[in-house]
Amino acid sequence: MNKVFLIGNLTRDPELTETAGGVSVCHFAIAVNRSYTAQDGERQTDFFNVTAWRGLADTVAKYVKKGSKVAVSGSIQIRNYEDNQGNRRTAVDVIAQDVEFLTTKTGGGDDFYDAPSSNASEQRSANAPAKRKPALETFDDDGDIPF
Repeated sequence: MNKVFLIGNLTRDPELTETAGGVSVCHFAIAVNRSYTAQDGERQTDFFNVTAWRGLADTVAKYVKKGSKVAVSGSIQIRNYEDNQGNRRTAVDVIAQDVEFLTTKTGGGDDFYDAPSSNASEQRSANAPAKRKPALETFDDDGDIPF
């Protein structure tokens, strides 16, 4: 099973692009503090590159920016490449399946909001009408027990 859960802050603004086929892809990085401190009292931090695809990519690019706190769940992908000097390198990326925004709206013109999840399938269209609760009907109880 390849599953990872991370909570951290974006280290830069997300970069939204499209593939040649028109599929949205968003790249961002998060800094995740380790749960312990080193012997010198310093808290260690790990940095992860994250990739989100399609509707999730669009949502992430729209609502978060550098410094935003997010929870990412997804899988780890290892890729090999050759750098400019011809050296073989290995990179570890997180492929996001879900991103939850943990930074709440601060007022002013910020684009932050406190949605429970940014999973594209859970997002309601801005044009969709709000769901109405059904009206309660009065119940006429004549006092007879039905059993």
